[in-house]
Amino acid sequence: MAAKKILFLTGDFAEDYETMVPFQALQAVGHVVDAVCPNKKAGERIKTAIHDFEGDQTYTEKPGHHFTLNASFDDVDPRQYDALAIAGGRAPEYLRLNPKVIDVVRQFAEAGKPIAAICHAAQLLAAADVIRGKRISAYPACAPEVKLAGGEYADIPVDAAITDANFVTAPAWPAHPEWLSQFLVLLGTRIEH
Repeated sequence: MAAKKILFLTGDFAEDYETMVPFQALQAVGHVVDAVCPNKKAGERIKTAIHDFEGDQTYTEKPGHHFTLNASFDDVDPRQYDALAIAGGRAPEYLRLNPKVIDVVRQFAEAGKPIAAICHAAQLLAAADVIRGKRISAYPACAPEVKLAGGEYADIPVDAAITDANFVTAPAWPAHPEWLSQFLVLLGTRIEH
């Protein structure tokens, strides 16, 4: 299998685990992963946040690690990538306001390339208007946005993921095993034991 080139879109206050784990796991299986954030260059860092489920009405938030980007957003050409992965957390809330980010998401969707989105990343998919008629999972607070964008909100367990066409989505970081596994299937990645 040839290594795939994956664009990994993240930003300040993206969920720590949803940034670190997929970035490292996709590299561990041999893929090239370019982590980018608008208005930042390769070598710059973003702040992440740790979101946990501690019995409150929503998640709690604590400071996460600093994550070093390895590519520059301004250099991104979606035609040079095989797939897109989007971290969740609070980053998608402001990333969806950037017209170039929306254009990048649309280009991947229109090309039918695999798109993995977790947690609040569905906010970007909704803002890009690319999920009409698709079953999309997300953090439950994003369900109204998925529905308003014409998607069908998939209310699945927090440790599950769902694939619909070229989209792999999941509610939050506890779904990493399923979410990454389904994304690897779309990428054509074979792991043998």
